[in-house]
Amino acid sequence: MGTVRERAIKRIAYKLVKEYPELWTTDFEHNKRMLQRIAIVRSKVYRNRIAGYITRLKVRELQGTLV
Repeated sequence: MGTVRERAIKRIAYKLVKEYPELWTTDFEHNKRMLQRIAIVRSKVYRNRIAGYITRLKVRELQGTLV
């Protein structure tokens, strides 16, 4: 089983992917840098979790399993 992410992380990630779909890729480091540029995330841990979830969403989108 995978890890369960907080509702706030998922909500923020979905919102950012919807607002800026062209910025995100399947590369975690790239997504982390883009997140740092466009959003104010005070905690490094939260920034990494949001970037990781965005990366996972993009991978699922490419695989065709994202609803």
